[in-house]
Amino acid sequence: MTQPTLHLVDASLYVFRAWHSMPDEFHDADGWPTNAVHGFARFLLELLERERPGHVVVAFDEALDSCFRNALYPAYKANRDPAPPELRRQFAWCKALCKALGLATLAHADYEADDLIGSAVHRARGQGFRNVIVSADKDLSQLLQDLDEQYDFAKGQRWGADGVKARHGVHAHQIADYLALTGDAVDNIPGVTGIGPKSAAVLLAHFESLDALLARIDEVPFLRLRGAATLATRLREQREHALLWRRLTTIALDAPLPEHGFARGRGDVDELAALADWVKFGPMTRKRLADAAGL
Repeated sequence: MTQPTLHLVDASLYVFRAWHSMPDEFHDADGWPTNAVHGFARFLLELLERERPGHVVVAFDEALDSCFRNALYPAYKANRDPAPPELRRQFAWCKALCKALGLATLAHADYEADDLIGSAVHRARGQGFRNVIVSADKDLSQLLQDLDEQYDFAKGQRWGADGVKARHGVHAHQIADYLALTGDAVDNIPGVTGIGPKSAAVLLAHFESLDALLARIDEVPFLRLRGAATLATRLREQREHALLWRRLTTIALDAPLPEHGFARGRGDVDELAALADWVKFGPMTRKRLADAAGL
């Protein structure tokens, strides 16, 4: 494939996975746990060694309660417990690790990692890149176009825009509308009362978009859909809510990005050595990190 490729890593997903899956037997020089840092480092090294990407973006969630979506809907993600200090500290170490490896590392107080990834995808596409989004998160499938791929690294599964319908019942460009209708319990988005995944898929197959559905609600009672008349009533009553949910589920493409490109740079030998000492990486991990950093 001649088209250059940008890999975009949903870092927070893999930090959380490491936090929950790695044994609590790793500690830094101050005695704080580092299991998430060790697990994330393993994941990142495997990804870099397997894919050998020339252009990489690693996006972190910093806007845990200050995202622009919270201003639109204060209850957004309010169902989540705040990250404990032990985990917040490890997020900082994981971010420092990516920077020390020479990888473009993104985080912003007003935008989530998904928005940073979406904005980087949008910019890269305009520069002739294809995109590989390293994440299992279905929200990110809305970004897929043409030769783009989403890569569930843990399961070794890849799919493009054409594969989204088989996984979620709707096309890639319909994901935000789909989530607006069904809601997303993970993000505390209610959705439209009574609309589940199957009925949302039927509605979007018929109307193509949420906008068309809301403009043609009078057609809904005549669809072959259980409780269609009731759904039409709910859609009329909750029209403004549905539009708000869609604003929450749509990934932003205009988040601030660094001026430089996303080419993989040479790592910082001193920063990498200091971090490895502090979190107590073993000799094999240190060698792999040095190789990954081009040192």
